[in-house]
Amino acid sequence: MLPDFRVRQRDYLLEILRAITQELDLDKVLARILHISIEMMAGQAGLIALRDVQKGWSVAVSQGIPATFIRTLDPLLAHVPLENDPARNEFSDINRLLQGLTRAASLSLLTGVGLPLIARKQVTGVLFIFRNYQGVFSSNDRTLLQSFADQAAIAVQNAQLYTQVLNEERRMSALLDSVADGILILSAHYTIERCNRAMARMLGVSMADIVGRNHADVVLWVHREDGVTLEQAKEGGWPLTPNATLYVEGDLERPVRPPLPVGITYAPLLSVEGNLINIVASVRDITHFREAEELKSTFISVISHELKTPVALIKGYVGTLRREDVNWDRKIVEDSLEVIEEESDRLTELIEDLLDASRLQAGALSINMTEVSLDLLAKQIATRFQVQSTIHNIVVDFPEGFPVILGDEDRLSQVFANLISNAIKYSPEGSEIQINGQVKSEHLIVCVSDRGLGIAADDLPHIFDRFYRASEVSRTTKGTGLGLYLARAVIEAHGGRIWVDPKPGDGARICFSIPRDLKG
Repeated sequence: MLPDFRVRQRDYLLEILRAITQELDLDKVLARILHISIEMMAGQAGLIALRDVQKGWSVAVSQGIPATFIRTLDPLLAHVPLENDPARNEFSDINRLLQGLTRAASLSLLTGVGLPLIARKQVTGVLFIFRNYQGVFSSNDRTLLQSFADQAAIAVQNAQLYTQVLNEERRMSALLDSVADGILILSAHYTIERCNRAMARMLGVSMADIVGRNHADVVLWVHREDGVTLEQAKEGGWPLTPNATLYVEGDLERPVRPPLPVGITYAPLLSVEGNLINIVASVRDITHFREAEELKSTFISVISHELKTPVALIKGYVGTLRREDVNWDRKIVEDSLEVIEEESDRLTELIEDLLDASRLQAGALSINMTEVSLDLLAKQIATRFQVQSTIHNIVVDFPEGFPVILGDEDRLSQVFANLISNAIKYSPEGSEIQINGQVKSEHLIVCVSDRGLGIAADDLPHIFDRFYRASEVSRTTKGTGLGLYLARAVIEAHGGRIWVDPKPGDGARICFSIPRDLKG
């Protein structure tokens, strides 16, 4: 039968082992080890100091030692130089330091012993016990104390590994949450183990609603492009190699919002033996790509149509005039040349609009400021259009003494021309087009109104978009959908804004504001 001392030693070691396996708080485990070490050594006080590669040595826990002593000790420990082989030099330095302080502080009434905490063949700390009676620590004392030191070293190692894992977990979470694309990490059986915030935002649900579910229950396709799904690819033997990524594109179903166009890239994570461990899915919102493709198609369709008409007319009239078997009357020649000139001007205007749209996209739309009288400019542009269109009555109404502003006269002429041209296109014959000006305290407001069908509610949010044309008139009225897009760019470049006063069925009214200048 074991002596009581050995039984207590065994029980304490079992208690420490339980604490190490059940408690993740390093300070609590070290405090328990220190308390047991002091009790088993019949000591009065003790401490455990730990070694940090970056911060140096410091006291982790202590018992029976005044706080003032610890505050004095920490700076001394921190100045112990870190060595490549702490077991040989540093521990000896720490031990001598503690022994010297013990004798000096107690007038040689206390004795102490320190033993290293060694984990993975590296000194991670020191366990130091103080006693208030004379006599050296026996070899049995040292053996017993070393068993506690070994347990403390294991606790430190576990805590360091746990901290390392925790830091890696936080780093991974921060990395995933910083990515704009949605991320899903799947198990080999397609269970979603992790997702990032971007993925939750895309689906319009919480992260908790995603994690733990099966991939097929979350990634639901409303429409999918040609190709195979992840599940179908897996049935076909995917992945055969570590770099065998899989791409799937389509519209993803969401609980509340409309379907989301996405492209998903699946990348396998294989073990050394080639077994599938995880699948990382990167989900990218391709709404803008779809819009760009639609814009590209619209551009090609609109421009090809708008270019073909004047080119066909010019070619037709030129071909007719060149016929050698006909002696054309002078009036017919002049009318034909007038049409050719008008269509050439139309081509020039179209090309200039396209160039301005390109400059705007590149951020190079130039504005040259001079003094501009908006009322006089409106009258000039209105007179020009009135000469060209006798079937509409264009009325210009500005108050007397309308302020002069600083602006780009050519660009503002372009705005007036676009707004009046649109009003003429969409107004019935014999109707009136009004151009009104108002003076506010800080802004000048100009509105162009017509008596046409007005702008439908569905079209209102888009009429200033590039190449956008209202569906009801796009088939019967010429245009590129660039006029209002460029008008908005010019007005905003002047620090103003442009908008629509909705009056469906009672014509359209488009207004813009420009800040007043002190000269006005």
